[in-house]
Amino acid sequence: MSIRVVISDDHEVVREGLVSIMQGSDIEVVGQASNAAEAIAATRDLKPDVLVIDIKMPERNGLAAIEEARAASPDTRVVVLSTYDNPSYLARSLALGAVDFVTKGSPKEAVIDTVRRAATGEGPREDSPIQGVRAAMSRKRDASDDDIPLTNRELQVLRHIALGLSNREIGQSLSISIETVKEHVQNILRKLDTPDRTAAAVWAVKRGIV
Repeated sequence: MSIRVVISDDHEVVREGLVSIMQGSDIEVVGQASNAAEAIAATRDLKPDVLVIDIKMPERNGLAAIEEARAASPDTRVVVLSTYDNPSYLARSLALGAVDFVTKGSPKEAVIDTVRRAATGEGPREDSPIQGVRAAMSRKRDASDDDIPLTNRELQVLRHIALGLSNREIGQSLSISIETVKEHVQNILRKLDTPDRTAAAVWAVKRGIV
């Protein structure tokens, strides 16, 4: 039985390239979309096994469409496509419900394997760029963090802030309410004596905790 896939990218040459890559495999491209709205509609109507969606598209980016696409077809797994494995993109993709991330420069075999793994729930490849960010987002306090005046949860929230996530995305990632996230953020700023989230993120990067 073939793996049914919808591909969303605003560049036709990219979409056709992915279609070509998947030809001859057990992956069937059942739909294409050139923007986020089309991607959501195609996912709702076609109920694919996997939605492969680009981040940078006109009007709304792919990240903004992940939640709606998953709500429209809960059994569809989302793989995010991007030119660069930007840590913020990776972290936000995970928080919003994507299961993997693949760069446009990946070898044919890696793209096909990523889609297969997403469809079967096998999990990302060992060399997937999402692995390192996932580990950073879930890592708890270790011995090197003993001099940091934050609780384990505050340290997790700080890592998410440094990776560029919004309060809502942090809440989704850690399964806590936005109100609780806000409380943690205020405690972090107070304890680190930093004026805002940006300063806290800079502090985190300098300390090497992300």
